[in-house]
Formats: sequence, C-alpha cells, structure tokens
Amino acid sequence: MLELATKSLIAYLLGAIMGSLVIGRLSGGVDIRRLGSGNAGGTNALRTQGVLFALGVIVIDVLKGWFAARWLPNVSLPLLPIDPMLDRAWLTGACGLSAILGHIYPVWYDFRGGKGAATLVGVTLGTEPRFLLPALGVWVVVVLLTGFVGLATIAAALTLALTAVFVFNENSLATITFFAVSAAVIIYAHRDNVARMLSGTENRARRLWLFGR
Repeated sequence: MLELATKSLIAYLLGAIMGSLVIGRLSGGVDIRRLGSGNAGGTNALRTQGVLFALGVIVIDVLKGWFAARWLPNVSLPLLPIDPMLDRAWLTGACGLSAILGHIYPVWYDFRGGKGAATLVGVTLGTEPRFLLPALGVWVVVVLLTGFVGLATIAAALTLALTAVFVFNENSLATITFFAVSAAVIIYAHRDNVARMLSGTENRARRLWLFGR
C-alpha cells in the first residue's frame, strides 16, 4: 500500500506540471487561462498562441502521462522497494489516473488545469498504444462532422473504454477499469463544453469542420 500511495502521489504531482503554463512562462509570462476559453490545455493554446506553442504544450502533457504509466510503476525508488504483492496493472492504472487528475486539478496552479485529453493519450501510449488508432479515427470523424473538439475528445475517450472492453477483451480488469474511469473523468472535465453545445454557444473548429467551410 505504501508503494501504491507514494507512486500515485508522485504521478499526480507529475501530472500537475502544466505544459501550457511552462511554455507560457518561457514565452514571456503568458498565462493562457486568461485568454480564449480560459482552459490550460492544448486546444486553447492553439487558438490563442499558435501551432508551435500548442505543439510544445501537447508534447509536455503527453510525456508526463507516458512517464507516469510506463516508467513510474516499475521503477524502484530510494527507500521504496517494489512491493511483490502489489498488482502492477492496478498500480499502472492508479498512476495513470493520478496523472490525469493532476493535469485537470494541478496543485501548483490553484487547481485550474486542462481537460486531461493529452495526458490520457500519453498514458495510453505507455500502456496500450494499439488503442489509439480507433480512438483517433473516432476523434477525426466527430470533429469533421460536428466541428466540436470537446465532443470529439469525449467520443475518443469513450472509444478507448469500449475498445478495452469489447475489441481487446483479453485485457485485465485493471486495464478496463482504468479506461472506463478515465472516460468518466474526461466527460466530467468537459461538462462546460457539453452545456455550451446544448445551448448553441460552443465554438467550432471551422477549419476542420466539413460543413463550416
């Protein structure tokens, strides 16, 4: 239990390193939470600061998810030996979920973070990279048909969960649970986007939306 608690905390703190705010600090003190939608994620970074800024944000946010899920569960830390009784799959899921929650609610930045999508991509790369292709396909289709990036992200997160359950059904309960809980977290993080979509005030990515051209 000590290893589970400690590594989950480390993963949370790692997830709380916000790519947008790190790049913003290096770019002269830009805080994108005061710009555009006010979100500290890659989409708002792209809309307000451009491609290069957003690319740096996404790289950081993906990498921290990858490190939390791929590297952290299997490393022996000083004064914290690997517990042979602890299931590595459940520890990996706990670290991945903690990193996502750290991204959404970063302790370093007043608990105002992003939506968790890029960090979920990083966790998936570190655990089940084969899941990304169907999720990416769904994301592209939804954003092309609707223009809503938030809706596409929700659909992609649900696709990851469904893929874990139905397509690659040899996966452990820990893997299925992680992707199911992550999908629920991503949906909750996008609740304001859902409300704006229902009210007709959500912005569309018109360069990607087929019907907006």
